[in-house]
Amino acid sequence: MAKEISSNSVATAEPLSVFITTFNNADTLSACLESVKWADEILILDSFSTDACAQIAERYGCVFHQHSFLGYGKQKQLAMEMTKHRWVLLLDADEMLTPELAEEIQDVMRAGPKADGYEMRRQELMYWRMAHPGMHLTYFLRLFDKTKGRLKDMPVHSEPIIPGGTKLKLRNRFYHFGDVDIHRRAEKFNKYSTGLVAERLQRGKSSSPFAMLFYPPLYFLRMFFLHRNFLNGWAGFVTSVNAGYYAFLKCAKAYEHAQVGRYGNTLLPPGSPDLDRTRDVDPV
Repeated sequence: MAKEISSNSVATAEPLSVFITTFNNADTLSACLESVKWADEILILDSFSTDACAQIAERYGCVFHQHSFLGYGKQKQLAMEMTKHRWVLLLDADEMLTPELAEEIQDVMRAGPKADGYEMRRQELMYWRMAHPGMHLTYFLRLFDKTKGRLKDMPVHSEPIIPGGTKLKLRNRFYHFGDVDIHRRAEKFNKYSTGLVAERLQRGKSSSPFAMLFYPPLYFLRMFFLHRNFLNGWAGFVTSVNAGYYAFLKCAKAYEHAQVGRYGNTLLPPGSPDLDRTRDVDPV
């Protein structure tokens, strides 16, 4: 699947492994794999999908493994460790490289990487449109030397880090098709915020009711104005409101857990059932 290059470049080209974790991502996986089909290896670690992920992976000649879900950070770390090349590119199954970014990455591999890792900008789907290219696009570390890097052990939003390593930024962007509709985005917020409460507890962080009052509206303003979501019209407004709601959920769930730990069921009327709330703070 590797792209043909001149004989002078073959000796210096750095081979690249792409690694992806999947669970029932058949609707976006083909586009993802099509954008990286030139790579020397594509490895998929699947969490026993019940859709066509395995068949799509076979069609693109991927190395395909399955493992029960360990959490976002641990699952991606395991997938990275399964790759055979030193340089790796992490993609989610709902992401896709632009042709320009694919060519830029291949240029880096042909010339030989000049840093331990490379960050690239991500352009998001906002429900019925793609984000305006003029808004603030966040950089993500995705291309890196795996001997220098690892995945954060986070219950959600896990990302690679290269402690003490050097990083450069690539010019071109990649696409993320995560926010297909508001319904699914709200489901993610509920799931992710619960996972982050568990992570806060592991770090021994306390909660404050005032965070619920001030942090969500400030986060909305940050997203709408500083990140220039106003360029996306009503889709940007909806996205910013949802971001504020996500911030609220994280604060509210952390405070709720603290109150349950303090009072248990003692504030309920006599004869109330012995309610089990532990599932609300289990990592996802």
